[in-house]
Amino acid sequence: MVTILVEGQGTRVGFYSSSCPRAESIVSLTVQSHYRSNPIIAPGLLRMHFHDCFVEGCDASILIEGSDTEKTAIPNLTLRGFEVIDDAKKQTEAVCPGIVSCADILALAARDAVVLTCGVSWLVPTGRRDGRISLASNVNLPSPTESIDDQKQKFAAFSLNTQDLVALVGGHTIGTAACQTFSYRLYNFTSNGPDPSIDPAFLSQLQSLCPKNGDGTRRVDLDTGSAGRFDLSFFTNLRNNRGILESDQKLWTDASTRPIVQRFLGGSPPLRFSIEFGRSMVKMSNIGVKTGTDGEIRKICSAVN
Repeated sequence: MVTILVEGQGTRVGFYSSSCPRAESIVSLTVQSHYRSNPIIAPGLLRMHFHDCFVEGCDASILIEGSDTEKTAIPNLTLRGFEVIDDAKKQTEAVCPGIVSCADILALAARDAVVLTCGVSWLVPTGRRDGRISLASNVNLPSPTESIDDQKQKFAAFSLNTQDLVALVGGHTIGTAACQTFSYRLYNFTSNGPDPSIDPAFLSQLQSLCPKNGDGTRRVDLDTGSAGRFDLSFFTNLRNNRGILESDQKLWTDASTRPIVQRFLGGSPPLRFSIEFGRSMVKMSNIGVKTGTDGEIRKICSAVN
């Protein structure tokens, strides 16, 4: 296993080394325990961290419960893994009350989830504090139907470049999508029917998994054949026109992102996806962080103090 070190802005590796030296190990062991009984929490934690950082910054605002919080927005209704963060928070509070933020627990848990699915580890800068604002109306995440240009614009707003976009979307190497999020590609993409860019054999496979007028909540692997393992298979599937989400497949068809996918797959000069993913995750995890006297350390992750 390779360890990646990328320094963050306003946070630092080992922030809790004196104040709560067991913090990172508590989070890691908690994630491992939940993963053993329910492996789907791995992609759930990774997705939750992404959804948190893109709204109000990486401040655990996604965890706050209420009638109109981020958690209630449509893109967040299928998030999984909240119980893992709550469990880790309870354990850190028992050892170091008022010290470890929910935002840091989420950032660490996302890394640990990747490692459990055979991904490469990276050192997570910590020191984030928790935000107090969480509004569903602030949720404006990239959607499966957006163009690459629109996605790049949203990423650029957080100082994430095109390579970061490709690398982070590559996190779809683990996880699933509901049929209702992509079934239009199978039946109603054009006036003539399905999306012509989908490999015909794969189209038949998807149509059998997601029949027309079938159960739209049924979930399908985003990385066919390797959904539980953090590897290059996701990009190989894109090259073979076997992407599930329209926005994923566009990484291969768009002229600005295809060369990056090719480099991840061994093109020249090659890029190591596992390494670059870790670098991009650190960049993302430092979006709009609250440090010092900004924000708070929540007593429980689901509510502000």
